[in-house]
Amino acid sequence: MSGQLLLGILVLGICLLLFIGPFFSVIRTGSFLRGKVVLITGGSRGLGLELARQVCEQGGNVAILARDADELARARTDLTSRGGEAVTIQCDLLDAAQIQSAIQQTIDRFGKIDILINNAGTIEIGPFEHMKIEDFDRAMRLHFWAPFILTMQILPHMRSSGGGRIVNISSIGGKIGIPHLVPYDASKFALAGLSEGLRVELAADNIFVTTVCPGLMRTGSPRNAFFKGRHRAEYAWFSIGDALPLFTMSAERAARQIITACQYGDAELVLTLPAKLGVLFHVLFPELTTDVLTLVNKFLPGPGGIGTARVKGKDSYSSWSPSLLTLLNERAARRNNEMREGN
Repeated sequence: MSGQLLLGILVLGICLLLFIGPFFSVIRTGSFLRGKVVLITGGSRGLGLELARQVCEQGGNVAILARDADELARARTDLTSRGGEAVTIQCDLLDAAQIQSAIQQTIDRFGKIDILINNAGTIEIGPFEHMKIEDFDRAMRLHFWAPFILTMQILPHMRSSGGGRIVNISSIGGKIGIPHLVPYDASKFALAGLSEGLRVELAADNIFVTTVCPGLMRTGSPRNAFFKGRHRAEYAWFSIGDALPLFTMSAERAARQIITACQYGDAELVLTLPAKLGVLFHVLFPELTTDVLTLVNKFLPGPGGIGTARVKGKDSYSSWSPSLLTLLNERAARRNNEMREGN
């Protein structure tokens, strides 16, 4: 049997496993979260809020951290009727003292922390020419240093209680360098490296670290992302891509799979079939992958517009977005606390 045929069979087998794997998450469920205490950063909206909902619905207790007091208040109202107990803590993750205070508040209330989910994130979209050192610094502080500080401060509590779980939400951008997302890519690569290294060393303490690399998800988050350069065009391609039904995953489904991976202490979870295929293709054909992305970059908006200034997606509307093409994401934004009433 030729080597090419063997490679083809191997790739086909892996693709089949990637396709059917998510269906087994329906079977791998139970009362894992009942009585557990889960700390979720960025838990007031988007994926973090959906994770908190499912923790409460499964009988767990959750502490959610976020900066915006109004978002936290709306999230608390959302969670109160779902079972379990939810505590909201206003916390700026760029401030180590506030992180320490949030951890102590959680332990004072619940007596322990069983699971840490490092979910908080920020994203800057635009050509590399418009990115500043401050953009890279902000991304690294939120995506790498904040999870690092949280982990270091929670580890003694987990060790003393006999173990725990840590879930780090990286990204497909932490596996493959996506154009126009360079600060985000760099920081998510850093988080993925930290997460994998920690998993190897903490397993001896019965602490299992799971690295999650989502592809495109319908969370409604593009309206709160930041855009540079030709910001309306940047928002259009990003928000439309984030709403395509065959290439994206709902926040609800993503959260279910993340909780299942956490329950079983999986090493890594890549979400969405296109993302899984993309990672596999990159492993097998790294140079070809970068060539394809180089071609993709030629079709993205060029430099110009507002340059290095940044504005939110909700301030970057155009005739393309919002539109019917982004309908699924607009619905997700309303469900996941990504927009205020009437906005």
